[in-house]
Amino acid sequence: MLVWIIFIASILFFLALDLGVFNKTPHIISSKEAGKWTGIFVTISFLFSGVVYWIYQNGYIDNPTKLTPNLAVMKYITGYLIELSLSVDNIFVIAVIFASFKIPQKYQHRVLFWGILGAIIFRGLMIYFGVLLINKFSWMTYVFGAFLIFTAAKMLFKGEDDEFNPKKSFIFRNMRKIIPVTMHIEGQKFFIKKRNITFATPLFVALIVIELMDVLFAMDSVPAILAITSDPFLVFSSNIFAILGLRSMYFFLANMLEKFSYLEYSLIAILTFVGIKMLIIHHYKFPEWVSLGFIALALLGGILVSLSKAKDEEKEA
Repeated sequence: MLVWIIFIASILFFLALDLGVFNKTPHIISSKEAGKWTGIFVTISFLFSGVVYWIYQNGYIDNPTKLTPNLAVMKYITGYLIELSLSVDNIFVIAVIFASFKIPQKYQHRVLFWGILGAIIFRGLMIYFGVLLINKFSWMTYVFGAFLIFTAAKMLFKGEDDEFNPKKSFIFRNMRKIIPVTMHIEGQKFFIKKRNITFATPLFVALIVIELMDVLFAMDSVPAILAITSDPFLVFSSNIFAILGLRSMYFFLANMLEKFSYLEYSLIAILTFVGIKMLIIHHYKFPEWVSLGFIALALLGGILVSLSKAKDEEKEA
């Protein structure tokens, strides 16, 4: 339990520093600043693999699946890359939500901060119950595997009519029935009072929509990482590092989303691979290096093809 307590306390301490010190004053986060923080988060995430090795080598945490330190590190990195790649799709949705509710750039960081805090709690609960189901009912791997392949197919054949519209979403329509909503922004406030009536501002509406959309995304990402390992600490830590880096990555990629349009095919390939892996897990297990290699190549391929196509389009223009 000590490792869990130290890990969660460290994350909460960093989040407190982030909002209370680094981003105390609302400001527009430049691509340069976001790029710097994205690099820091990715570096810390990979360096944490050394901590994982040390923890499992010395037996400082429960090791229900009897992982060796090297295997634990490989599973952590594979899980982190899966979560990072699936976060890209989340970035597209966040951009649509902010644009729909006209959230000024300088207040977007505050919304994402609280969104990530909520995501940590929801992911923790989903991971807990996911691990519980996998360990208690082995056939759940087939359910998760089939769901991932279904999700990949849905992404592949998605039409233009399926594009997400926050203002027409079930979440927004029902939220307005619970609390009065104003479309007027008052600084970085989530609520304002008018004529003794409390109204939710667009910042709060955007936060709730982002939060609930993250729960939907977690329904893909949690089963995906459970295909790699059912070790609770590895699943949780790789998830958390991917979520923490999501905010800076959003600001880094927000102005370049169109250039990475082919990354969606990488996500489809990754989800399909992981789904197949879960479906055949009781008959054949892929070596960890195969999973790690496939995910890394799928991501790299999507990035390179996207950049190449974007460059060709610029030349034609």
